[in-house]
Amino acid sequence: MGELVTPDGGEIFEEPFDEALSKRYLAYALSTITQRALPDARDGLKPVHRRILHAMRLLKLDPETAFKKSARVVGDVIGRFHPHGDQAVYDAMVRLAQDFASRYPLVDGQGNFGNIDGDNAAAYRYTEARLTETARLLLEGLDEDAVDFRPTYNEEDNEPIVLPAAFPNLLANGSSGIAVGMATNIPPHNAYELCRAARQLISNPDASVAQLCRSVKGPDFPTGGICVEPVESIKEAYETGRGGFRVRARWDSEDLGRGMWQIVVTEIPYQVQKAKLVERIAHLLEAKKLPLLEDVRDESAEDIRLVLEPKNRNVDPAVLMESLFKLTDLESRVSLNLNVLDPHGAPRVMSLKEVLRVWLDHRRDVVVRRASNRLAKVEDRLEVLAGYIIVYADLDEVIRIIRFEDEPKKELMKTFSLSERQAEAILNMRLRSLRKLEEIAIREEEAKLTGERETLKTLLASDSAQWEKVDGEVEAVEIAYGPKTPLGRRRTEFADALEVDLDAVAEAFIVKESITVVVSEKGWIRALKGHSVDLSGVTFKEGDRGMFAQKCETTDKLILFATDGRFYTLDASKLPGGRGHGEPLRLHAGLPETAAPVALFKHDPERVLLVASRAAQGFRVKEGDVFAMKKAGKQVLNVGEGEAIVCVPARGDTVAVLGTNKKLLVFALEEIPEMTRGKGVRLLGGKGAELADVTVFAQEDGLSWIDGAGRRQSLADWQNWLGKRAQAGRMQPKGLPKNQKFAPRDPAIVARAADSA
Repeated sequence: MGELVTPDGGEIFEEPFDEALSKRYLAYALSTITQRALPDARDGLKPVHRRILHAMRLLKLDPETAFKKSARVVGDVIGRFHPHGDQAVYDAMVRLAQDFASRYPLVDGQGNFGNIDGDNAAAYRYTEARLTETARLLLEGLDEDAVDFRPTYNEEDNEPIVLPAAFPNLLANGSSGIAVGMATNIPPHNAYELCRAARQLISNPDASVAQLCRSVKGPDFPTGGICVEPVESIKEAYETGRGGFRVRARWDSEDLGRGMWQIVVTEIPYQVQKAKLVERIAHLLEAKKLPLLEDVRDESAEDIRLVLEPKNRNVDPAVLMESLFKLTDLESRVSLNLNVLDPHGAPRVMSLKEVLRVWLDHRRDVVVRRASNRLAKVEDRLEVLAGYIIVYADLDEVIRIIRFEDEPKKELMKTFSLSERQAEAILNMRLRSLRKLEEIAIREEEAKLTGERETLKTLLASDSAQWEKVDGEVEAVEIAYGPKTPLGRRRTEFADALEVDLDAVAEAFIVKESITVVVSEKGWIRALKGHSVDLSGVTFKEGDRGMFAQKCETTDKLILFATDGRFYTLDASKLPGGRGHGEPLRLHAGLPETAAPVALFKHDPERVLLVASRAAQGFRVKEGDVFAMKKAGKQVLNVGEGEAIVCVPARGDTVAVLGTNKKLLVFALEEIPEMTRGKGVRLLGGKGAELADVTVFAQEDGLSWIDGAGRRQSLADWQNWLGKRAQAGRMQPKGLPKNQKFAPRDPAIVARAADSA
């Protein structure tokens, strides 16, 4: 095999494909992280934003100058610094100019730069731009060797690696980005609060995040809103660098007179497009998922004004807004992921303290580098002034040497003992400057620069002096962006979420309709519309038949008791409709395969139930204690290897217990204790006695039951079976149902049971 060479004589290296692929993928991932997605912790900018500001500075687009076409800026950026698409650069520039996207805009835009409705900006040939004062702070010192520069992509020019950043831009304006395997999301904050925290960190480097949070309360979004995140959660987010903030729209109830009112929304959460928000609310209205809301109108002009009309005057405004917060972007969660590039270019998640520390250390480096640069210029000027003073007394000789000597530079250095820099300065002086070359003026300038030199040397030699300088600069920014200034005023406020009845909110999402819930013996459930349903005509699967029928509303909760002794809670609004045979009950309740339904009730938290097992063990329990939040239900009656067979309302004062041995026992209800869970007490005694059924009745009403024909029968001399709990009882009288059930469950009874419910 011959030597591998390229057509131009270069060498070709053989490399395994998987190794070459992994190397190139890692290189791509790294470039995506460092050059596109993650901001630098020092200036809070990504390369594209840094290049935009640098290009605008080179175009002399200072805040006090005239606007220039955005196309000029985009062209310079992609031509000199950023070899990417013009639209990507322009989109980044537009975002820097939008006051609803950037808390402290870095670009002052003129023309259509988009709006909060989500409309795009006009093309860059139509808009104009210049820098803002905030951008000037970021760029301040760029000509004073404050930061390092590197060659551009084509090595025809140089660009700054990072900006001097006299403004805490990373946290003040925030940032977001997605890289390969990592992302960042930093919400905007208040610059005044950040400067206070930074100065606190200068005075006390050991300050904790909790102490810094006394100054930095939380995010400050350009669109305002109300932050309802708990204080402890905010502290934890700033300590770990990860978390989130719940932000709600700002709203108020506007009185219309005569008891009528409407809700007016004046601020919406950050990064929520108003037009899409209104569209979402209108869509939910059409879908009848906002039963408390009548209409929504957008009456916004320069300020946001969304009008929400309630269904009627009796609606609670807080409940209405809570329903909107749950279903719309009137409440959103803004995440915090402080994943940024450290000064070494490595990505990592930082805490609030670490981010401020990196910025302050960078500002100290800038102060030192600017002072060193200025000191070099001062010493150079002092050297020149010293030369002027030396030759001042004999200008005529200087002129002669310049006019007649072949090598005036060497002659000047020899005659007056000048350095090469001093001789060069004298030779480069214009004639018109000779008249100003007065000894008094020269010595005044020399004295002034000498004092400045000593100050700079003191600054460079003292850490405390350097931090004092940084503190003074941060203080100046703090004053410039104070709470009384239009730009510095905090826009996002903090409050606790209103205490609202969650059940009322949940019900607000459900259209209240009358339904009849039917459950079959084999565990199929369905909800038939209305209460006047002819249940005798309801069909079931072959071999199945009706077991329960319960009239209720779609806003109700149903309680199901099963043979495993567990109670399950069913949401009536989520039950399947009456078409077909319904759905298996196990889809809505975590019923085991070995368990079967025993009883079905419409939930009444004030009601007391009597539960019992086949082993004749039972107790009373409040229905509020059996309400199960989980699909798996709540274990109440411990049945062991047996099964639960009875769950009836404990309405009355007397209990009738019927055994499988055809024994009947009647005793006082108070003999059965009230418990929350357990095995219970013995209800019926006798060797091998098992429970068949139980009923509770009032003595004045007497003992009654329903026979097989659906007729109610009664026992006039029930007192003959009166005894104490756990006794064996007496043989049951004639007339009791042969199946030994006080309320039999068969198809002929289902309809009647529903009517009497």
